[in-house]
Amino acid sequence: MPPLAHRNLFRDKVRLAVTLTGIVFAVVLIVVQMGLFIGFTKTTSGLIDHSGADLWVVPKHMAYLEATAPFSERKLYRVLSTPGVAAAEKYVVRLSDWQRPDGGDVGIQVVGVNPDSPFRPVWNVVAGRVDDLKMPDAVFIDELYAEKLGVTHRGQLFEIRGHRARVVGLTRGIRAFTTTPYVFTSFKNAQIYTGLRPDQTLFILVKAASGRDVQAVKRDLARRLDDVDIFTTSEFSNKIRFYWMFSTGAGIAVLLAAFLGLVVGVVVVAQTIYATTVDHLREFGTLKAMGASNRYVYRVSIQQPAITAVLGYE
Repeated sequence: MPPLAHRNLFRDKVRLAVTLTGIVFAVVLIVVQMGLFIGFTKTTSGLIDHSGADLWVVPKHMAYLEATAPFSERKLYRVLSTPGVAAAEKYVVRLSDWQRPDGGDVGIQVVGVNPDSPFRPVWNVVAGRVDDLKMPDAVFIDELYAEKLGVTHRGQLFEIRGHRARVVGLTRGIRAFTTTPYVFTSFKNAQIYTGLRPDQTLFILVKAASGRDVQAVKRDLARRLDDVDIFTTSEFSNKIRFYWMFSTGAGIAVLLAAFLGLVVGVVVVAQTIYATTVDHLREFGTLKAMGASNRYVYRVSIQQPAITAVLGYE
């Protein structure tokens, strides 16, 4: 014999179907919004997380990657002379303009680093080789943005800020958080495409020597360098994620939508408890008259929404 709560629920199949529909809607809304939130957070810090660096030397008080002020590349030599530093390279992430074959302009983010460095200038390559970035004017784009940039094949020529650029490779799944696609190139090309002076850089990537404590190297760098901030990769990643998700309000909007889904689910379940209990007040009274304890009545009342919630989730 099925439990009393089970029989009460399935007695009114129309009400049960409506309740399950509401719960399914709430669950889908929560899952979708949380998926968007997690996806957004990963996208905002993708360049940082895939850099292969242990430490980042960045301009003082910068808010996000694209809002940076250049500093002298001479800081690179101070970094390289710091005990515990195994490698360091200049790095660029800066906005520029891409000219399509039809004459239209598209905003892009130029990403530049030395292709021979131990850091990863580009990843998820599906066409071409990273070494191809050593060629003059060579760039990689993500296939997701090929149509937007007007790219139809490898070897195609374009202009970035009035300078020639040749698409020599494609990546897959490197999505930008904003609407401006990433265009990967060598550091030297990036200086040209972004108008950066030859003696300037925007970031310095640092790799600690094997066995050295990253925090100790960070402290040593902080004593040697001025007018910059130094972060570990995880610290810098969290800083950028926090800015885009909360300072701009983008993440709050997604979380509010997820919270709305939770509220909908709670309201639906609460309505189920109330309506079912009211409909069976006489039955509960009969149970009490037969000697049923309050605990048993409470258990039946709670089991009904619990069963409904499990069915809706599944």
